[in-house]
Amino acid sequence: MDEYKNVLLNIEGNIALLTLNRPEVHNALDPQTWAEIRSAIRKCRFDQDVRVVIITGAGGKAFASGADIRSLRARETLEVLKFESQEALNDIENLDKPVIAAIDGLALGGGCELAMACDIRIATTRTKLGQPEVNLGIIPSIGGTQRLPRLVGIGKAKELIFTGDIISAKEAKEIGLVNKVIDQSEDLLPSAREMAQKIISKAPVAIGLAKMAINISANTDMNSGQLFEKLAQTIAFSTDDRIEGTSAFLEKRKGDFKGK
Repeated sequence: MDEYKNVLLNIEGNIALLTLNRPEVHNALDPQTWAEIRSAIRKCRFDQDVRVVIITGAGGKAFASGADIRSLRARETLEVLKFESQEALNDIENLDKPVIAAIDGLALGGGCELAMACDIRIATTRTKLGQPEVNLGIIPSIGGTQRLPRLVGIGKAKELIFTGDIISAKEAKEIGLVNKVIDQSEDLLPSAREMAQKIISKAPVAIGLAKMAINISANTDMNSGQLFEKLAQTIAFSTDDRIEGTSAFLEKRKGDFKGK
């Protein structure tokens, strides 16, 4: 286990569990926490054993309750330009490995934006999500105005951001903000690990290429996206995993993928 002040990074087999560990402040996100998140994600990027990352929050009351308000109030105007939270979320989104957010309790403001930067979001019935920044006289500024419309549509994103409304996990699932809702909190991490293991059983190069292609589709035109998709498929065809996968299918057995 790596030593950080505000997060815990525990790598078990092919799964990296990144836990926000400030339960006394509902895992509020201050500059130190963002820096540690970014450091942990970089470690996962270069650790070849890590195939899936799960991000969760300690304490049972919050995934992340948003910005540390004391830190926010004290921050000078131009410090916003130097704040690395946006870069941390871009690192998560661009990581060539799937990232699952396991959300229990509050995911507000920066916490909701952190969840949205992940590839898959699993919540519990007591989860609450929202972008209430307008109540503080500011706006979502670490990708919230960009990722939320892509996930739920422009109209719903404007409603949530303009009103600052906080919604239930049930509504979040209905509008596409979360993928799955778990009844019991104690089943959250087992469910996330089960999904992670399902992903791990697939060809890792193909998973990474698919993630890149999907992400590019949100930021480019159809023709450019399809061109990248074709190039990504060409790379996938060059791998040993492609031979193994097609052989396993023909031989009616489970594929044994090596990521090569």
